Amino acid sequence: MDALTIVTGGGGFIGSHLVDRLVSLGHGVRVVERPGADTSHLPQQVEVVPADIRDRQAVKAALQGGRWVFHLAANPNLWVRDRAEFDAVNHRGTVNVLDEALAAGAERVLHTSTESILTCARATGPIAEDVEVTLDDAVGPYCRSKLLAEHEAMDRARAGRPIVIANPTMPVGPGDRGLSPPSRLIRDFCRGKLPALMDCTLNLIDVRDVAEGLLRTMERGTPGRRYLLGGENLTLVNLLSILSEATGVPVPKWRVPYSVGLAVAYMSEFWADYVSGRPPKATVTGVRLTRRTMHFDASRSLHALDLTPRSVRLSLADAVAWLRRTGQISLGQPPQLEGIPGLNSAGSPATLRNSNQSGVSDARETLGRWDPTLAIEE
Repeated sequence: MDALTIVTGGGGFIGSHLVDRLVSLGHGVRVVERPGADTSHLPQQVEVVPADIRDRQAVKAALQGGRWVFHLAANPNLWVRDRAEFDAVNHRGTVNVLDEALAAGAERVLHTSTESILTCARATGPIAEDVEVTLDDAVGPYCRSKLLAEHEAMDRARAGRPIVIANPTMPVGPGDRGLSPPSRLIRDFCRGKLPALMDCTLNLIDVRDVAEGLLRTMERGTPGRRYLLGGENLTLVNLLSILSEATGVPVPKWRVPYSVGLAVAYMSEFWADYVSGRPPKATVTGVRLTRRTMHFDASRSLHALDLTPRSVRLSLADAVAWLRRTGQISLGQPPQLEGIPGLNSAGSPATLRNSNQSGVSDARETLGRWDPTLAIEE
């Protein structure tokens, strides 16, 4: 395939898996990454162009010649010292990418949104892709910036522009070099550094299935509608119990009340804002999201894309095995993966459940939409 496919944020957790998949299919790929980002793990044949998506002229130059443009670049954190950065990167940066991609003649543009903007205070049951949300529903500046970005993409799509939108839930699996919040939680749990937790609900999907879902959304998606890329709904206790079965590390017994967690988050952010300048132990947005319904029903989107995500147990086992191989955790003994369906004794997939399992290599968005400090670190 000679046509050029461009991926903004292609060095990240989801992005690098998407790039691997595209390369395996014969696409010529250009990755647009922020200046200074590590892209050494990407396939050698991939062209890498450094560009800050806040710089309209740099974006214009980087997007020339692309037939397809996957937009994944974003600030995925729930805290930054300068809150205006969320809007500048996630909202205004998205406008730059969408408009310059279309101006350059792209046939299709995919905007990668997030599941965290689909929650609302009045929701009680599982959330589907057709939920209606307003800016008043957005929890904190990160969610607000991502919702505004999705509005920009949706407005252009409904005006007839070839823009499709995908909303992944929380990706887990191997190759998270930047340690997004779920991967950081897995690492810290395996290190025994989570003495307490604040329970919440979440939806997990394998990062490799997210990459395949993005590809299929680009190929088959209808402009003007969302495609929710979700997997299994779990509580945090359920998640840690699965990890406990695989590693032998006990689940923390102490539960942090919401009021205590919120107070800790406010104090942590105050210290980070005015003293340390480093990311806080807890974020207000992250704690507030624990009060929202985070159960998702992605069945219609998955059916439309003919996508069957693999078991989250397999994804978590692969994540643990990758962290162990890279020296980030040491469990004394290899993780006890034999009891996890779909794995052999070495922790490798014995069988693959659907055609999108292509053996993509380890690779690193955002996509830190969930705060790891819902489990309180030592």
